[in-house]
Amino acid sequence: MPLIDYIPAQTNIHFMRLRHWTFPFSAVISIIAVVLFAIHGFNLGIDFRGGTLIEAQTSQQVADVGALREHLTDLDVGDVQIQEFGSPRDVLIRIGAFGANDEAQQAILAKVKNVLGAEYTVRRVETVGPSVSGELVRQSILALVLGAVAVLGYLWFRFEWQFAVGAIVTTMHDIFVTLMIYSAFGVDFDLTSIAAILTIMGYSLNDTVVVYDRIREMLRRYKKLPLPDLLDIAVNATFSRTIIVSTTTFFATLALYFFGGEVLRGFSLAMTVGVVIGTYSTIFVAAPILIHLGLRSSTVTGPAKDKVEEGEVAEVDALAATVEENAVEEKPEAAAPKGKRSSGKAAAKNAPAKNAPTKPAKA
Repeated sequence: MPLIDYIPAQTNIHFMRLRHWTFPFSAVISIIAVVLFAIHGFNLGIDFRGGTLIEAQTSQQVADVGALREHLTDLDVGDVQIQEFGSPRDVLIRIGAFGANDEAQQAILAKVKNVLGAEYTVRRVETVGPSVSGELVRQSILALVLGAVAVLGYLWFRFEWQFAVGAIVTTMHDIFVTLMIYSAFGVDFDLTSIAAILTIMGYSLNDTVVVYDRIREMLRRYKKLPLPDLLDIAVNATFSRTIIVSTTTFFATLALYFFGGEVLRGFSLAMTVGVVIGTYSTIFVAAPILIHLGLRSSTVTGPAKDKVEEGEVAEVDALAATVEENAVEEKPEAAAPKGKRSSGKAAAKNAPAKNAPTKPAKA
C-alpha cells in the first residue's frame, strides 16, 4: 500500500473550536518576537554590518579559538569575532575594520594572515565596505515592503478584502516567528536570510490561497451553512494536500540544513521553521480569522462552479449538505417563542380538518 494512502483524503476535525487557544498562542509568540527584536536584536552578517570575513582551517585536529582571539585582539583592527565553522578544524573570523581603499584592506588582511601563520590555511575572504552594507540594508527593506504590498494588492484584486487582510496577517505572523529564530539563536542575518524570508512569504501565501479559494467556492455553493462549520469543511478538504506538501518540503529543508554546509545553514534553518509555522498558520490563523473579520456568504459574489474542482471529493458535498439541512431545521425551532409552540400544535391537533363531515347534533 502506498504511504500516501495512510493519510485520509477527507478528515472531520473541528479546527474552528481550537481558535480560542491558537489565537492567544499566536499573539504571545508574536509579542515575544517583538520583545526579542527590541532587546536582543539580530546578529547582522558581513553583508549588513560591513567589515572582513575570513574562513580558515588549521592543520591540527582542533583549532585553538581562545589563542586566536587573544592574538587578533592585540592587532587593533576593530571588533573581532571568532567561532567554530563546521568541523573543529575550521574557524570563521569577522573583523569590524575595513580599509578606506584596496591597499589599506590588503594591509589588514596581511596582519591577520601573519597571526594565523603557516598553521592555518585561508580558504575564503569577503570584504564589504560601509557604503555597500548600508545600500544592502536599504535594498533588503525595500524588497520586503514591496513584496508585502504586491501580495496585498493581488489578494485585494483576486479575493474580497477579508481574505486579503487575513492573508497579510498570516504572512506577517510567519515572518515574525522566523525572525524570532534568528534573534533567539544568534544566527547570522545576511542577504541569504532575506531570501529565506521572501521564500517563506511565498510558501505561506500559496498554502493560504489554496484554502481561501476552497472557502470562497463553498460560500457561493452553501449560502445557509454556518461560517464555522463551512470553514471546518474547507480546511478538512485541503488538509491532506497541506500535510503532504508540507512534509515533503520539511524533509527537503531538513536535509539541506544537515548536509548543505555552513554557508546555507541559516537559510535552511529559516526555511525549516518557516514550513512548520506556515502550515500551522494556514490552518489555525488564516481560516479562523475570517470569522472575526465579519465574512458572510453575501460578501462573496459570483455564481458557484457547476463543475466539481479537481481533488474535491464527494464526502465534502455530502457533509456540507447534512450540516446545512440541520441548520435549516434548527432555525425555526430556535426562533419560535416558548409556550406558544405547544399550544399551537395542540390547537392544530384539536381543530377540525377542512371539508371533514360534521356529525349531526343529537336531538
